[in-house]
Amino acid sequence: MTKKIHFMETVLRDGQQSLIATRMPTSDMLPIIKTMDEAGYHSLEMWGGATFDSCIRFLNEDPWERLRQIRAEVKQTKLQMLLRGQNLLGYKNYSDDVVREFVEKSIKNGIDIIRVFDALNDTRNLKTSIITAKEAGGHCQTAISYTTSEIHTVDYFVELAKEMADAGADSICIKDMAGVLTPQTGYELVSRIKDTVDLPLEVHTHATSGISEMTYLKVAEAGADVIDTAISSFAGGTSQPATESVAIALEEMGYDTGLNMKKIAEIAEYFNPIRDRFREEGILNPKVKDVEPKTLIYQVPGGMLSNLLSQLTEQGLQDKYDEVLAEVPKVRADLGFPPLVTPLSQMVGTQALMNVISGERYKLVPTEIKDYVRGLYGRPPAPISAEIQETIIGNEEVITERPADLIAPQLPGFREEIKAYAKSEEDVLMYALFPQQAKDFLGRREDPFYDVPIQTVEVKIDLF
Repeated sequence: MTKKIHFMETVLRDGQQSLIATRMPTSDMLPIIKTMDEAGYHSLEMWGGATFDSCIRFLNEDPWERLRQIRAEVKQTKLQMLLRGQNLLGYKNYSDDVVREFVEKSIKNGIDIIRVFDALNDTRNLKTSIITAKEAGGHCQTAISYTTSEIHTVDYFVELAKEMADAGADSICIKDMAGVLTPQTGYELVSRIKDTVDLPLEVHTHATSGISEMTYLKVAEAGADVIDTAISSFAGGTSQPATESVAIALEEMGYDTGLNMKKIAEIAEYFNPIRDRFREEGILNPKVKDVEPKTLIYQVPGGMLSNLLSQLTEQGLQDKYDEVLAEVPKVRADLGFPPLVTPLSQMVGTQALMNVISGERYKLVPTEIKDYVRGLYGRPPAPISAEIQETIIGNEEVITERPADLIAPQLPGFREEIKAYAKSEEDVLMYALFPQQAKDFLGRREDPFYDVPIQTVEVKIDLF
């Protein structure tokens, strides 16, 4: 019997997000969409993550319109998006009514599969998204935020997969955002989850550390159903491994990928000049294509490494880079080993930076870290020691309930605030997630004079 493995293509979302900070406009996507639809992919990841923010902040595009335009062209392949659970596409928890409305509207506008994850692997923060996605007729894939630490064992992740299956997941993804899933651990993890949970299993990694192709080979051998790759034009470095290369290797080993390699070659030929244009414009920084084995040592995502370096360089403190890097795992241990994924990667990195620069650990603590220790982001993977807790929040109480249970319905307030410019519930949701950017985008759309500066003219009348 031929072994099957399916491919999800990431060039429209994570591939371009990882390499060019999600700056690809819809006009670059539409001419090739029909070919992508006919190429035999399991799904196309084309929405969610940073696409929403980037559309309104940098591209002056309506993200909902992008989804509708691509959906109109794609007839055979599933469209997929990434959602941060109760954070949706933002960096904080939203009320259940906002989450429900956003998930419903995503599916209504054309999304088939919603991949939902929580930065802390707190499944309580996935509950509303799972229930709503299924009720709205979508497929809800829950993602394990993969990381390594003394508590993040294969047993831990297998139990988490069982918990997600019990919560109603339609499929499960091992989401390795830092590219730290090694081949042998990948093999063990996939084998164990497939033995324990009767659901399709997808594996997502990044090429950052230089081992991703080996990992994909081993997870395929272990029985993974789907792997995430990017067309070669936008593959490698902080992106995913190249679709063509992985497919050719697996097909030679007897796997049926379902891919039409002629169409796949056309897709690469189409995206190559687009990549070259971004390179010439300086948006595609050559550094993001580098292999960074330090990722495996420090367990820090590639994007976080470059972000830390640029923050230090701006302050003339680049000589502190190694010191800050060494501080990151210590802060992470203090905070109960949170996976280094948005928004926790930014928060842990900032705290490590402050600890080094101030010369005293936790002398300066950002509000977000205090809220995290208070329990407002969810349950840390491991308990935070009483000593660290007291250092950061003193004698304040830590909440133990699901954080969203403390948030009153927010939609009516958002509707009222943006009623001057919102024409649809999608417009209201845009405002709910990114208030200032959405207000500016919708304001410009509805009022041609929205951001025209007011000019004061002084008139002097000489009566004599």
